[in-house]
Amino acid sequence: MKIDILTLFPEMFPAVLSAGVVGRAAERGLLTFSVTDIREHTTDRHRSVDDYPFGGGAGQLLAAQPIFAALQAIGPAAAEAAGGLPPPCRLIYLSPRGRVLDHGLARELAGEERLVLLCGHYEGVDQRVLDAFPFEEVSIGDYVLTGGEIPAMALIDAVCRLVPGVLGSEDSHREESVYSGLLEYPQYTRPASYEGLDVPEVLLSGNHREIELWNFEQALRLTAARRPEMLRSWAAAHLSTLDKKKKALAEAVLREL
Repeated sequence: MKIDILTLFPEMFPAVLSAGVVGRAAERGLLTFSVTDIREHTTDRHRSVDDYPFGGGAGQLLAAQPIFAALQAIGPAAAEAAGGLPPPCRLIYLSPRGRVLDHGLARELAGEERLVLLCGHYEGVDQRVLDAFPFEEVSIGDYVLTGGEIPAMALIDAVCRLVPGVLGSEDSHREESVYSGLLEYPQYTRPASYEGLDVPEVLLSGNHREIELWNFEQALRLTAARRPEMLRSWAAAHLSTLDKKKKALAEAVLREL
């Protein structure tokens, strides 16, 4: 997968793109990143990239010209989009008014060969950018940040770990498919007893089926306690696919809501 990032602050990305799972996948050639400084593409002699909105209003907007130029500079994807042709990639504008990023969207984007991420700033971007190019607006939550860089990093991390080969183990993906839509169950490591706090006996039993059921029940109960609407949504999608014991556990937790 190739990911292009258009931003006013390219210096924010190197550490994120070179560290941990993402960095190792890039070293192995599974991921390729390109960071473009929007300011390098302005024709304004003062290198300005923003201006006040027509009609008044607080704050300033990213101007159309440097974004158009930056998109055209990164290759044929933008040129095709501007010409009305489907681009060979997904164009994402990180925006608080967009579709909320969730596991489903992350999986969808992980199947793409190329993503182009536009990091907004100030009060947003000139609407003509969004009219001329087929950007999808994506949000990471119902709050406002100072720019789109941190949301872009969150999206990159969520998406890249789902690209085949990045995690190095398909077991992780299989488990995510079972628990997708539930909060994560509690986990423990050695020692089995610390400061008078003990690991639940079932996790020490070696009985993998019982451990699996315990983990599943804990995920159900945590989700019921903290995000009951999430549990109801998960149940509507997954209840009929469960085996007998898991279905009984889920129905018991749902009755307690």
